[in-house]
Amino acid sequence: MIAIGLLFVRLLCDCFRSRQQLEADIVVLRHQLNILQRTPRRLHLRWVDRALFIWLYRRCPRILDAITIMRPETVVRWHRMGFTAYWRWKSCPRGGRPRIAKEVRDLIRQMTLENPLWGATKIHGELLKLGIEVAQSTVSIYIVPRRDRPLQTWKTFLCNHMEGIASIDLFVVPTIAFRQLFAFLVLGHKRRRMLWFAVSRNPTAESLARQITEAFPWDSTPKYLIRDNDRAFGVAFKARLRAMGIRDRPTSFHSPWQNGYVERLIGSIRRECTDHLIVFNAEHLRRILAEYAVYYNQVRTHVSLGKDAPLTRPVERRGDIVAFPVLGGLHHRYARI
Repeated sequence: MIAIGLLFVRLLCDCFRSRQQLEADIVVLRHQLNILQRTPRRLHLRWVDRALFIWLYRRCPRILDAITIMRPETVVRWHRMGFTAYWRWKSCPRGGRPRIAKEVRDLIRQMTLENPLWGATKIHGELLKLGIEVAQSTVSIYIVPRRDRPLQTWKTFLCNHMEGIASIDLFVVPTIAFRQLFAFLVLGHKRRRMLWFAVSRNPTAESLARQITEAFPWDSTPKYLIRDNDRAFGVAFKARLRAMGIRDRPTSFHSPWQNGYVERLIGSIRRECTDHLIVFNAEHLRRILAEYAVYYNQVRTHVSLGKDAPLTRPVERRGDIVAFPVLGGLHHRYARI
């Protein structure tokens, strides 16, 4: 009797419901009967059945009251799962970044093979100077891998008075006859430019004082000069600095990091030049350093200069790319002609 009473109550309530709601309830009830007739022993729902219930639920959410063969929370869960699957499919990537042109990929491999000491940073700088706009991460993908590629991990920062600061240092180069040659370097901090170099077998304070005079004319002397505490920088050298109006700033003992710019230059010269050559005599070393100084100041790109050379190198966008060997092919200069 209670069930019959509830049936008449629902019948009266249906008189106040919309036609769309009644049609959705009828479809739900009929489909439930079809499912029960199809699977008399155990209830089994196919993906088509679930899709139909979800579609009806999206149109009329109140059909949950007419579902009897399953719980309403089940239909809601199916709807949420479908929502998740739809937006996962909608958000899936349709492919990665487009590949760069084959000519550019071949050029990157060519630069890697012709310049075994170069990494992605230098090759990217060369491509920018040739008017080829690619990301450095893209260059690192297409370079030919080498296990013994040198890593650039040393960095220094200098914030104040770069234009008026220069640094000097000496480094040793062995000859073929097992003798030692001393190379004297002068570096300007503003554009990391190699201002002067000299080669000597026995550097003295007097000879280094003459080199400082030749490196800095009177109208271009820096305000500060950074150096280490080598004994070669003796009394005569210090007196010459005072006469030229240069303030001497020696570093602390056993602190090469305080003169990091010129130490980095010496490291670059060793890694990119002298470690791969056998020096015969002082004149041979002067010719090598002169050619490397031109390459360093005019061609070689620097990270700290925004992938530019110390003597600003223009960007070339037209013409064929030609490689010019430097130091017998140890490095190459790329230009358009």
